[in-house]
Amino acid sequence: MAKLSKQDHLKRYRMRLEHAIRYREQESFDATWRRMLDLYKGKHFPAGFSDEDRIAINMAFSTINVIFPSISVNYPKIEVMANHPENEDRGVITEAVVNYWWKHYDFRTPFRRATKDFLIIGHGWVKVGYKFVERSEEIGEYERRSELDAMVAQATQFAEQNPDMANEIPTDEEIDAGIPETKMVIVEDRPYLERISPFDMFIDPEATSLDDARWIAQRIMRPLEDVKADTKYGSTARRSVESDSVFSSGAEGDAKRRKIDPDIERVTIYEFYDLINETICVFSENSSDYLIDPKPIPYSFGHPFEFIANYEVPDEFYPMGDLEMIEAPQQELNKTRSQMMNHRKKYGRKYLYRASALGPEGRQGLESNEDNIAIEVIDDNQPLQDVIMAVPITPLSSDLYQYSNIIQSDMDRVSGVNEYARGGSPEMKRTATEAAMIQDASNARSSDKLALIELSIGRIARKVVQLAQQYMTGEQVARVVGAEGQQLWFDYEREDIEGEYDFNVEGGSTQPQNDTFRRQQAVALMGTLAPMIGTVIDPAAIAKHVLQVGFGIKSPGKFMLPPAPPMGADPNVGMPSGPHQMPDGSQMGPPKGESGMNGAQMDPRDLLEAQMGQGPTQDGGLASAGTGGIPPSLLAQLQGQMGLGVQ
Repeated sequence: MAKLSKQDHLKRYRMRLEHAIRYREQESFDATWRRMLDLYKGKHFPAGFSDEDRIAINMAFSTINVIFPSISVNYPKIEVMANHPENEDRGVITEAVVNYWWKHYDFRTPFRRATKDFLIIGHGWVKVGYKFVERSEEIGEYERRSELDAMVAQATQFAEQNPDMANEIPTDEEIDAGIPETKMVIVEDRPYLERISPFDMFIDPEATSLDDARWIAQRIMRPLEDVKADTKYGSTARRSVESDSVFSSGAEGDAKRRKIDPDIERVTIYEFYDLINETICVFSENSSDYLIDPKPIPYSFGHPFEFIANYEVPDEFYPMGDLEMIEAPQQELNKTRSQMMNHRKKYGRKYLYRASALGPEGRQGLESNEDNIAIEVIDDNQPLQDVIMAVPITPLSSDLYQYSNIIQSDMDRVSGVNEYARGGSPEMKRTATEAAMIQDASNARSSDKLALIELSIGRIARKVVQLAQQYMTGEQVARVVGAEGQQLWFDYEREDIEGEYDFNVEGGSTQPQNDTFRRQQAVALMGTLAPMIGTVIDPAAIAKHVLQVGFGIKSPGKFMLPPAPPMGADPNVGMPSGPHQMPDGSQMGPPKGESGMNGAQMDPRDLLEAQMGQGPTQDGGLASAGTGGIPPSLLAQLQGQMGLGVQ
């Protein structure tokens, strides 16, 4: 088979995209996703309905916002396990770093947005990448003088060692003129995470999962002037690119959803990943040439996208969301409530009367809302029952009111969200055992979603670390927090996070914490282990666990008594000659490097200082040891001694 030219490759890529766009339109995927978004937003009625004749009880909104907090509220606790014994120490640093990144760089925000897509639409997309930004800054006078002094000293030393070349040594003025006026400063050197709209992602229509997809593409809308000024794109393609303003699919809904400003010319750009040839290219909607020619995918793990699928459909790529199956009951519930509202409006009391029997004053009194009004009857010859009569009202069947409850019950069955999960109290009183069984059945479905979220977080963490292993430059700093709540800082480089690892998320770490249940568990644990405390169980350790885990006390050590001295030991042994002077002027404990009274445990910072041979920095952190920060082996030892966790 003859090798395809570059233009033929571009034509083939365009045809694949057009096929994927047509497939989504024919199967009404985009239309369904927009309906689900409207259902969540409360837009349940088509155009033409009068506002006076409709009412929406948005159970779709309630359903999503009951499930959503239960799977993505807290920051995840990512666990890193080395695949080789020699990387075990580096795995401790990698775990601390990736958890620090998730908080410090706010990975949670884009991931939560993708999780909302996952629930409403049925799937979400997350893209990982790496930011490296430099900018030019002027060199300060002090820095320039220091550089000049160092270079002059170096030149003087060279002249002393080579007297025969003294005439070739530059003068101080020449050295000063050679020092640059500016320097490059690294502004950002880190991985990043972003949520991609499901409407902007296209996949091989023949694929049933990402594993068997032949290509994947992202659609990006950019202003025309930005595209023409972007030097990453080829100059020929930039000159020929033209604005298209709206999407090529002609979907009016996309243009409305984007709120495209007609005053700004835009270009539709596709970032196309050929997964068979492992190449990436970029081209616009109308250009006849590549903006970026096909080249190998730069990432070691392949394409940078993470696909989060909700309810998978066999032999289909796009899954279903939580709203798709409750759309029909939601519409029926709205109709039922609207009928009830209309019936209540018709319940206004109305009367028939003879105009000849009542004068204007009598009619005014009849229409008045005041109490104890006398109405004069002009015609005395007619019986009063013939003068006025109430208009009969057709009663509404009581079954219609019960029908609303039936619909809500059906929606709870389909969605798996019961009245307990919604925070309500059921009309039927149940025993605690029955309520627990119902809640356990409901939790089974939530646990499945939670597992999907945790697996996705683990895969994203793997890609983020692999990006850092590939692109990170220089030395960076991360923060951990000790068992006593103290903050510890350590330096790390790319070499400190190298290796192959497995990434797991601690089960339930993204769920909201039930403080009452946690305290009950801690107290129950204390009661269960009571017979073994002092023999098998360390009383100080179990007390610290109950205070820390059960009651959220970050520094339980300050409540603990020092251990009693051994029998027959001199209580004065190990006592310091005087109190230790703290940086703030207070006196606390023994001098650095010595044990406290009765063998009390050293402060964690003093422990670090004793092991590393250095003290805390002015900002309360730790000075780096040598050029590589805390050695991985030492960090592993500290984690075992102090129970370090990521803050």
